[in-house]
Formats: sequence, C-alpha cells, structure tokens
Amino acid sequence: MTDEETRRARILNLADVAEMLGITVPTARTLVQQGEIIGFQIGGRGMWRVESVELDNYIQRKKDEAVQRRKEEQAEAN
Repeated sequence: MTDEETRRARILNLADVAEMLGITVPTARTLVQQGEIIGFQIGGRGMWRVESVELDNYIQRKKDEAVQRRKEEQAEAN
C-alpha cells in the first residue's frame, strides 16, 4: 500500500462510520455534528469525513464510560 493509499484508508465517510458502529448514517452524522466524534467537512457539498483514529478514540471513550458505569453500579450494590 502506498503512502497515499494509507492516508486515504485513514479517512472515512459517514457510511463507513455508520457501518463500523452498526448505526444509521443519520445517527453517525448527528454524532459528528454534536462533536461526539471529531470530523471535518470537505468538498463543495461539505461532505463529512472522519479520521479512523478519531473513530477509534470515540469507541475507546465509550468503552471507558461503560467500565466506569459498571464500577459505580457495583459500588452502589455493595
């Protein structure tokens, strides 16, 4: 894979994001527009794009939040 191909593979469109998260494209758009996932608009039509590292960061934050919630629930149960 060339450097250019690697760079392009790192940039996802909203359909890619939606597929990877198992959500709809409108939901992915909302997450980006609300800043939950860091994205940017590019091109004449302002198409949203997300770097794969930002999607990874979002997924990790959600995992961390779930772990924290679980710990809090367990602490409350004791």
